[in-house]
Amino acid sequence: MRTSRPPRRPRTSLRTRLAALLTGVSVAGALLAGATAAHAADAPLRDLADAKDKVIGTAVTGSRLTGTYGEIAGTEFNGLTPGNAMKWGTVEPVRGSYDWAEADRIVEFAEAHGQQVRGHTLVWHSQNPSWLTNGSWTAAELGQVLDDHIATEVGRYEGRLATWDVVNEPFDEDGTYRRTLWYDTLGQDYIARALTAARAADPAAELYINDYNVEGVNAKSTALYDLVRSLKERGVPIDGVGLQAHLILGQVPASLQQNIQRFADLGVDVAITELDIRMQLPATPAKLAQQADEYEAVVAACVAVSRCTGVTVWGFTDSDSWIPDVFEGYGAATPYDEDYAPKPAYGAIATALGGTTTPPPTDACTAAYTVTGQWNTGFTGQVRIACSGAALSSWKVSWTYGAGQRITQSWNAGCTQTGTQVTCSNAAYNGSVPDGGAVTFGFNASWSGSNPVPTVTLA
Repeated sequence: MRTSRPPRRPRTSLRTRLAALLTGVSVAGALLAGATAAHAADAPLRDLADAKDKVIGTAVTGSRLTGTYGEIAGTEFNGLTPGNAMKWGTVEPVRGSYDWAEADRIVEFAEAHGQQVRGHTLVWHSQNPSWLTNGSWTAAELGQVLDDHIATEVGRYEGRLATWDVVNEPFDEDGTYRRTLWYDTLGQDYIARALTAARAADPAAELYINDYNVEGVNAKSTALYDLVRSLKERGVPIDGVGLQAHLILGQVPASLQQNIQRFADLGVDVAITELDIRMQLPATPAKLAQQADEYEAVVAACVAVSRCTGVTVWGFTDSDSWIPDVFEGYGAATPYDEDYAPKPAYGAIATALGGTTTPPPTDACTAAYTVTGQWNTGFTGQVRIACSGAALSSWKVSWTYGAGQRITQSWNAGCTQTGTQVTCSNAAYNGSVPDGGAVTFGFNASWSGSNPVPTVTLA
């Protein structure tokens, strides 16, 4: 097998790389609708990142790429990472039988919105199918399984994905190799074999090793550094290192930029690939302010190193975050809250990318429309009415549906629809919205073909 490729091309700009990936594909540029836009940066984060030739990405769930979630994912970010859609257990649940539905949905969404995709992840110790983990493999058999899977998955998207996390989390905390099916059967050279197979399947994609708790200079990151140096000396294809950056409030490593730079000095790119900063709940203004400072510090450290290609957040909204399910009592880790309102962290990212933000209004009440779930013929939505510097004793909101949607049920409000016009008024028990308070009502509706987010008017 080929273990090296011709000398690397000089790094081209993000705009050039995207243009090459998306030739012939239309690029969407719609702005966010409704109140969310008033809280956002003066320019979308992706525009700020483009200006610095960086990626600002987010992990996404393919089934949610509609409504407000889809609008924000498409408008604010120039890169997407499938959260679970490209992992082995998802795409090859039965040996030789592949399910590409969600992965294809994400790639097609990215192409329609002028975004690059980071493939995640080919070789990992977790989220593998039972036929793989429970098999009795010789080294020759498992090596062939590895080669075949990488050739199939990377080959399917050849020329369409910018980057692959080829090997994920190969090290333990002390810097020794993690004992996994791959290591125990194939030895540490399973990493070189996987990289070589990925290069053969797509010579143009950038190939990364990705790990967590390697953001600062420590035993684990030094082991990764030594591995990358060894791979390069041997001519094994390796283009970059991913620092996951699942961080805890108050524990951002002081040596982050130094660590990024030392990997860059090896002649590889570096990316922050899975950034979130969790806090012990409840979230408070002080914690959110500290979180914003730390998001800014992480993004700024990447901006400061030319070979740091960018930052991907691991889900942009708290409603799509893995943290509460894994770390009991922790959450609020992403730049948007569960209602898709930007948090101080969003503004901090914009600042680190050279932009400014427009603060939320301080003397008004606003209404924000969100699609919370969607299926073939219907969807569930909600509207959140919030006041800052003002109060309401009653409220009424209205919007116009432009794609034939029809309200079928509502709760916590009385809703009527005449033609395309929807009007919803408070119930007897929730008309009062105090300064600093909020109320939410929900509804079910039918849809067909498309489900664009309408602009909501609060009366």
